[in-house]
Amino acid sequence: MAKGIIWATKEELARNKPAVLSLYRSILRALNSGDLPLSLAARHVKKGEARAIFMTASEERSLHNIADLMDAGYHTLSLLQKGQLPKNI
Repeated sequence: MAKGIIWATKEELARNKPAVLSLYRSILRALNSGDLPLSLAARHVKKGEARAIFMTASEERSLHNIADLMDAGYHTLSLLQKGQLPKNI
């Protein structure tokens, strides 16, 4: 990331893509966990919400917002792995 540049270049977006896909798959896997107190229908709803969030976030081009979204995703994943449901997913 160059100093003073707030918009992501194509190279930066390409570099972030594997991390984003890995986070997305990890969140979907965590939602399938038996540790969460969810019925099958509720799991499908939560997966749909996660997909919608990632689809909306895929249009983001600000470096700072991308970093914040990744941090929020990792925090959500840590809560799901502990068997807790975050408020907004």
